[in-house]
Amino acid sequence: MIDAALTGCMQKTLVFGLLGPVLLALTGCDGSFRQVRTGPIETSLLALNRANAERADVELNISAGELKIHGGSNKLIEGKFSFNVPDWRPQVRSSVNGSHVAITVQQPSSAGAIGDQKNIWDLELNDKVLMDLALHCGAGEARMSLGSLNLRSLQVRMGAGQVDLDLTGHPTHDYEVDISGGVGQATVHLPEGVGIRAEAHGGLGSIKVSGLTRKGDHYENDLYDSAKVNVTLKVNGGIGEIRIIG
Repeated sequence: MIDAALTGCMQKTLVFGLLGPVLLALTGCDGSFRQVRTGPIETSLLALNRANAERADVELNISAGELKIHGGSNKLIEGKFSFNVPDWRPQVRSSVNGSHVAITVQQPSSAGAIGDQKNIWDLELNDKVLMDLALHCGAGEARMSLGSLNLRSLQVRMGAGQVDLDLTGHPTHDYEVDISGGVGQATVHLPEGVGIRAEAHGGLGSIKVSGLTRKGDHYENDLYDSAKVNVTLKVNGGIGEIRIIG
């Protein structure tokens, strides 16, 4: 999880129950841009209970930094935020409609930073709740191990940086993955034993695909369209490298 060097930093714990609409503003922000100096690392903890949730829309927006996500949580979502710019304290919003939950985690973009910037999100998601997951990363690195999740759809938008997405697992139903990025690299590891169809467009970058066969303008494996479970992938990059491992 987070580096042991964070021990002793200021911590604030955020715990939510699914009792109704919740809005947590972790930072005050007037929308104006200003530059601030970095300070000591602060840490906030997040935990949102699953309660009766059967489906979730989860949106994560990090302007700059390092994003780490994996499955295995007994809660709907839990994790840790570590940052050294106070104005980067994330805002968390959640709402409930019956068994359907919507969650948004947003990094405010009101301040630039002078100095050695640190912004790390380390999050864990529930494996059982049917999930539509959207990730928006401005600049930095995203490492995601999501093969255990009960995905319905996954959308990744990357500005400048690197995406490493591991989908290896045993999905029980179809889902779609849509990745787009600017300058950087995207690596996607796909599950085995299911049908796979992939499209990749790299702009000025390179595209490397292994384990799949090219069929016209796309790639697929021998199981696609005949398997009980099919995963479809679309990757669009600007300047950089796309690697798809089937």
